[in-house]
Amino acid sequence: MTEYVLGIDAGGTHTDAVLCGPEGLVAAAKTVTCHDNLPSSVAEVLRRLRETPGFAPEKIHRVTLGATLAVNAIVQDKADRVGLALSAGPGLAPERFALGAHVCVVPGGLDHRGTEVTPLAPEGLARAAARWKEDGVRAVACVGKFSPRNPAHENAMREVAARACGLPVTCGHALSGQLNFPRRIATAYYNAAVARLHAAFLDAVEGELARAGIRAPVRLLKADGGAVPAALSRREPVQSILSGPAASVMGVMALAPVEEDECSLLMDMGGTTTDLAVFVDGSPVVDRDGMLLGGRRTLVRALASLSIGVGGDSLLRPTVDGVQVGPLREGPACAFGGTRPTLLDALNVLDAATPGSPLSGDAAASRRALEALASEAGRPCEVLARQAVEDALRQIGEAAATLLRGCNERPVYTLAALKGMRTLRPRRVWLVGGPADRLRQRLAQFLSLPVDCPPHADVANAVGAALTLPTATLDVYADTGRGLLRAPSLDHEERLAASARLPQVEARALELLRDHLAENGADEAVDGTARLEVLEADSFATLDDGGYGARDMRVSCQVVPGIAGRLTGAAGEGAWN
Repeated sequence: MTEYVLGIDAGGTHTDAVLCGPEGLVAAAKTVTCHDNLPSSVAEVLRRLRETPGFAPEKIHRVTLGATLAVNAIVQDKADRVGLALSAGPGLAPERFALGAHVCVVPGGLDHRGTEVTPLAPEGLARAAARWKEDGVRAVACVGKFSPRNPAHENAMREVAARACGLPVTCGHALSGQLNFPRRIATAYYNAAVARLHAAFLDAVEGELARAGIRAPVRLLKADGGAVPAALSRREPVQSILSGPAASVMGVMALAPVEEDECSLLMDMGGTTTDLAVFVDGSPVVDRDGMLLGGRRTLVRALASLSIGVGGDSLLRPTVDGVQVGPLREGPACAFGGTRPTLLDALNVLDAATPGSPLSGDAAASRRALEALASEAGRPCEVLARQAVEDALRQIGEAAATLLRGCNERPVYTLAALKGMRTLRPRRVWLVGGPADRLRQRLAQFLSLPVDCPPHADVANAVGAALTLPTATLDVYADTGRGLLRAPSLDHEERLAASARLPQVEARALELLRDHLAENGADEAVDGTARLEVLEADSFATLDDGGYGARDMRVSCQVVPGIAGRLTGAAGEGAWN
């Protein structure tokens, strides 16, 4: 690795940026995240980064972003209103899987091969779409059952809705080629809900990068631990909604010696939350059920992770026999100018009693805040502080057990390979994030496991973003009876020879995926750095419309997620390897 790469992670509490090059970590900066104006946080962290020795914008080859903007908008109910057009034909009523208050069911349907069984009747959609705009709807999602096998009905609904309301439209088949109607509905809905916010964020960040003299191409981190060029991310923002846990996972892969033949836990403690993930044989575990948003499963592949509302800035609430830590956060710890005591303040109080222990910020302010809270609770300050730390450890331990239990209930699937049925028993914990070093020894004692903090643990997410390779998936369907090969998410269709067999379809799928990435600015797809693989390939004997033998084939392939290199050593002393 010879070029310089910039990683920026706009987290729930801090926005971090790192510049990595052949010599390792060249520069790093951190600032408080402004949730109402994330681009301003990016601008501020870039300003601080430019002030560090070794920063040279003209040398930057690539920029990768991770951000909480979209997930925050969904959680806070600030995402755009979406008009949802559904077409399913006979069978289960599509209203059962609908989302939002603006839904139109369009008569018409296809069978499982994509053959039309009921013509589309979109007249009602035209009237509904016109009303949606008057009701404040900002985007439309069109989803048809079996649309990955034939996007004709979805495309027709898109044209009708766009003419009627003039709003941007998301089609379900363009996001995934998998056949799962309820999950495709959720995927398209949330993609439409965050698309405008996502595009505005990208516009603003690209403007800030240009003002900083950075002309490098921009990528967005995805939930599966890969990155995607900005042009693709604008069309599929749903892929980047849960990029936070992925950033910390990829950061640990880059910073820590994650060993083969070992199961380890990752814990990323920030100011607001603690994110947990699992490594098996040096590769992170994937959630096989798809990313979960608003209680609904989607078709977005994501790493298996769990987030809890326990962080350094989590508020303390005394209970009858203890202290509840989080999930609320109202600004920083008292040690950093906050007005209400937090977990970090409790750690300051406990560690101040041990000479030489590291403290954070104004430890005296932490003590004053804890003493006031302890007086209200009727117990000594040190007791309340100890109970707070014990509760944080308890919540983290329970979350780890829950995550492992979920992983152990089915065959383990990692980014690298399917591992099959096995019982995961972690032998080590990797702890990153701002408060990581303050909690490391206590967590090791509580879990009875070695707990290590890799170098640069406080900016691990930004390192993960900087070093993440591009990735993408593609589903291709081929039907020799109809003489067609389709890649629905690319809106691509071509003729197929009647003699075609599965190996030829696999080769064509990989070729289409490589071309797709190359066309959108992923140099690794051209120079061979990116590794492509077939995930699934199936072939079924069928009869064509004339009663002759044919083959129905499906191929799912991917660019394997990974990191460009490992980073070791202290700032200015590290190296790629």
